[in-house]
Amino acid sequence: MAAPLLSLLQLADSQTPIGGAAHSFGLEGLVSDQDLTVDDLQGFLIGYLEEAGRLEAIFCRRAYDLASSPDDSFAPDWVRLNREVSAWKPARESRVASATLGRRFLRLAMGLSDEARLHAADAVARTTGCDIHQSTAFGLVGSVLGWGIDDTALACLQQNVAALVSAAQRLLPLGQTRAARLVWDLQEVIAGAACAGGETACFTPWLEVASMRHPALTTRLFIS
Repeated sequence: MAAPLLSLLQLADSQTPIGGAAHSFGLEGLVSDQDLTVDDLQGFLIGYLEEAGRLEAIFCRRAYDLASSPDDSFAPDWVRLNREVSAWKPARESRVASATLGRRFLRLAMGLSDEARLHAADAVARTTGCDIHQSTAFGLVGSVLGWGIDDTALACLQQNVAALVSAAQRLLPLGQTRAARLVWDLQEVIAGAACAGGETACFTPWLEVASMRHPALTTRLFIS
């Protein structure tokens, strides 16, 4: 029982070396436009979790289930799933960031655990030129390593929120204690988003536009 828990704690840590600290997913643009302050962060993150977070959890769970599918159907279904994620990310910056982190996360897991399904997922993505998104990589790895589907979805969203709060700390006057309290107070919202089912939907135009405008910022701390 200890091995899955320990691997979950390690790979779900916000400091996992996949380059997450280089991306703000549109947060930098919102701060630059003075549309987001420290006092706005909690409401912003709640909205993010209820829309984008819920969508990420849905795809994470679908990837988790896909990990146990037959070999002959896994490859086309894996490609189709990741292309669907891409279609839900209209902002190129956020789409590329998700794909970069997903590919790095999967390859990090491959280097730590020599599981055949992880290598198959990477190989088919290379062959088809398909992206590997952060949510799908997380779900696949979680299933292969035996984390449990609910724990995997929760950890995926916790990692996303921690990364956004970390970006906010570099963009806004947000101290360590307040940042920790912010994440702590979002536990129920994270759990709700991670377990939500139903229709696949997401509406975050404010954040998407900020992501699209990111390359035009006069100064930038983040890639996205």
